Amino acid sequence: MMALPHPSSFICLSSPLTRTLHLSSAAALSSRPMSTTSASPAPGNGASLVQRKNRPRRLPGEGPASAAVAHDIEDIGLREEEAEQKVLVPKEGEEITEEGAGEYDWREEWYPLYLTADVPDDAPLGLTVFHKQLVLYRDGGGVLRCYEDRCPHRLAKLSEGQLVDGRLECLYHGWQFEGDGKCVKIPQLPDGAKIPRAACVRTYEVRDSQGVVWVWMSEKNKPDDAKLPWFEHYARPGFRDLSTIHELPYDHSILLENLMDPAHVPISHDRTDWTAKREDAQPLVFNVAERTQRGFAGQWHRSRTPALVNTLRFEAPCVLQNNLEFVDKKGVKQYFSALFLCRPTGQGKSMLIVRFGSTTNSFLTKIVPKWYLHQNAGKVFEQDMGFLSSQNEVLIKEKVPTKELYLNLRSMDTWVAEYRKWMDKVGHGMPYHFGHSTISLPREPAVVEHAPAGLVAGISASMPAKGAAATQHAPNPANRYFRHVVHCKGCRSVVRSFQAWKNALQLLALVAAAFAVLASTRQAKALLLASGGVFLMGAYACSSVVALITTNFVRTHRRL
Repeated sequence: MMALPHPSSFICLSSPLTRTLHLSSAAALSSRPMSTTSASPAPGNGASLVQRKNRPRRLPGEGPASAAVAHDIEDIGLREEEAEQKVLVPKEGEEITEEGAGEYDWREEWYPLYLTADVPDDAPLGLTVFHKQLVLYRDGGGVLRCYEDRCPHRLAKLSEGQLVDGRLECLYHGWQFEGDGKCVKIPQLPDGAKIPRAACVRTYEVRDSQGVVWVWMSEKNKPDDAKLPWFEHYARPGFRDLSTIHELPYDHSILLENLMDPAHVPISHDRTDWTAKREDAQPLVFNVAERTQRGFAGQWHRSRTPALVNTLRFEAPCVLQNNLEFVDKKGVKQYFSALFLCRPTGQGKSMLIVRFGSTTNSFLTKIVPKWYLHQNAGKVFEQDMGFLSSQNEVLIKEKVPTKELYLNLRSMDTWVAEYRKWMDKVGHGMPYHFGHSTISLPREPAVVEHAPAGLVAGISASMPAKGAAATQHAPNPANRYFRHVVHCKGCRSVVRSFQAWKNALQLLALVAAAFAVLASTRQAKALLLASGGVFLMGAYACSSVVALITTNFVRTHRRL
């Protein structure tokens, strides 16, 4: 979805902000120093010379004419091969084998769990990192707590439970747990009996940093705060951002590819926010300035606008940012950032926190409601969803590295190739990975949960933190309500408000129609009927807003 929705997406989520991003005239690298390592040069004439030396000799009896024709055909083939080498990202070179890769353990990392502002105050929240299931909640003192999402009694999900006096209660048998994971109540325990020491849950350290909740996944080492991401721009005075969260039906590696792919934006997101236009599709220029064990960074720009340089940085395990700096007309330096925090949530699933921030705010960002910008972000993801879901299926089915499947071009796919080569370096330390030249498949197939999130939990906890019993609210990653609205307090509140207004206006329309029937004069009848019509129009408008926020975007040519 975006550098968006990516660098690809960062064009589409918020038109005012993204427009400014693209109009800015200078860019700066991230605050961290970058090395001077440049991208590897394309294979040149050297390869061709070697091939020429190895040409077969002309056999006796071959005439000069036929030899000349063969010579010309061979030259044409060599020239075509050289031309392709200039266009394609080389498949060979800079290959990383598992033996040559450095140390890496996916557990020794911080992962973005949720936007702090959207964590429910009165209900537990079930989340995952790869195959590890977690539950996040606020205790009685408002402190964030994170456990393994299973009760030590009989493995019921604690995220299906409820909060009672600041404690997390399993709704299967009523066992209650306090902040440190200790069980403090078992209703079925005889009087005077002690709670077994083993009746506790595994805990995970969490941090609330710059509006995002992060979890440290290691079970053997203490949190390494030096690895906790810190984004300089978001700490600047006056820096404001638009943040959204989305659950998506494809692997986090495919999501990251999509986010660092600016080439697809003019085509896939044509006119989505009045800035992406398919006629703007053009060659891109990339410069890889840094490669490390923890990621890569560099600059890119469009060939028609070389002065508009973007800086992209990817950092392990799944953080992508695109930063810009420029001096405005008043001589003041302004800062912009498109930040994408990706979390692997299982095979073929991911969750993304998107943040667009700046030190300036346009007039449009002040008057356009946030829910409209949020639904536009959902639209952007839906425009890419079909492509990315099918890509996910092919990777799983083919079971080969991406260099055997992708045809990467230098003028559009440099970041994608860099990312997959980084996966070659660290993939041995992940549950599974698809690298440029290496691959490791999941040891166990994904467990698919078909049942909706617990109905009892949904009723007893705050709705719709768990969803509700209806098609719209079922946990289906292709459903916009489940992908975004259920995770966003602001959009949930707007949906509830407009639904309440719709019901009230429909009732008023019915009352107006009833009184019109009883009215004794034509003037009164006309006035009441007109009022009823206005009420119905208002109800329809409210219904349209709800549909806009909760209904998936479908391309016109795909509609039945």
